[in-house]
Amino acid sequence: MGTPPRVAVVGAGAAGLATLKALADAGVPAVCFEAADTVGGLWVYGSPDSPAYRTLHLNTSKARTQFADHPMPAHWPDYPDHTRIAGYLHDYARRFGLLDAVRPGHTVTGVTRGDDGRWTVRATGPDGPTEVDVEAVVVANGHNRVPRLPDPGYPGHCTAEKIHSHAYRSPDQLTDRRVLVVGGGNSAMDIAVDASHTARRTLLSLRRGVWVVPKYLLGRPSDTLNGALARRLPWRLRQRISQSMLAATVGSPARYGLPTPTHGFLQDHPTLSDALLSRLTHGAVEARPGIAAFHGDRVEFTDGRVDEIDLVIWCTGYRIDIDFLDPALLGAGPDSLPLYRHVFHPDAPGLTFVGLMQSTGSAFPLVEAQARLVAAHLAGRYALPDPARQRAACRAELRAATARWGQRRPAMRVDFDGYLAELGRELAAGARRARTPGAAA
Repeated sequence: MGTPPRVAVVGAGAAGLATLKALADAGVPAVCFEAADTVGGLWVYGSPDSPAYRTLHLNTSKARTQFADHPMPAHWPDYPDHTRIAGYLHDYARRFGLLDAVRPGHTVTGVTRGDDGRWTVRATGPDGPTEVDVEAVVVANGHNRVPRLPDPGYPGHCTAEKIHSHAYRSPDQLTDRRVLVVGGGNSAMDIAVDASHTARRTLLSLRRGVWVVPKYLLGRPSDTLNGALARRLPWRLRQRISQSMLAATVGSPARYGLPTPTHGFLQDHPTLSDALLSRLTHGAVEARPGIAAFHGDRVEFTDGRVDEIDLVIWCTGYRIDIDFLDPALLGAGPDSLPLYRHVFHPDAPGLTFVGLMQSTGSAFPLVEAQARLVAAHLAGRYALPDPARQRAACRAELRAATARWGQRRPAMRVDFDGYLAELGRELAAGARRARTPGAAA
């Protein structure tokens, strides 16, 4: 089989740590560059580039979030807070001896491929610039670091203070303010609920409807119910069952003043919140449609209503930034990059990605499975199909994803249970290819 290749991993959050663990298990030496001074990525509250806020908790249950080989403690609540998750990731790194491979405080500034197929990784650390030559690179730096603001912006001039959710840290920032939260994701719901307890007034603006799912349904964490269905039923049938269950238990979003979703359940990332619907029904949060224009300290909505505001919090997501890679390797952009099984770059052997996806559930088990695929390939136990077959598979996946999710980053979208099963099948298929003489590597 020969000497295992040396690998550089970018990022020591959940994806990077899972990659280091899989590489170590496969006997593949690796070095990991992490910009922060500790491991844990976005879950480390107060760390540079971390979007964590004081009230942040998991939005997927621990049973569906934990790594397969490192279960979360049984006595933990179903939805642990960021402190527990950051500690969990550090414990994971310590338990499996991963910390020695991590170079904290090192920001990767460039990754280039030489004519010989090897990669040079350049980074800046506490002692100045450094570089390593490796056979393979795993990009695992996450995609919740660079805030995305509305583009184009809304008409008019806004004199209220404006921040992105990335800069939100605690409800103290909202005390006695007239707060407008813009967005329909999990962070928007969390921040709106926080504001409802400390702000003078809280408005929540959504341009389009979202499915708001309580964290518990029928006495169980709600994602475990869908997981049980996923093992038996196609997603279209799960969609109908889930929507019927939501209608029977919490009713239509319109009942709470929220826009009616134009997409079906399981056709976008679900928004989970136990508290939001309650705060809406008590008038502590007031739903609004999309913004029409700003007029100084007033905001006009598309239904004609006008409200005074002091603070706008943009919960409008993140822009994926992989600025250390040659733009030629990213094509039209990292959010539309065709990757075989969302992992392997078909045109740049040795370049892989772990965590560059958007899942209907937790990311942890998925990055763990992706990492095992990468490690098996680098150890010679998994072979890729030839590039033409890889590209054909990417095209087929994109067609199916676009049919399900529309134009909302279809190249990155995965169904948690379906994708996890697919990675298991892919690992077995690649192992068969590796045992076949002449198989594409």
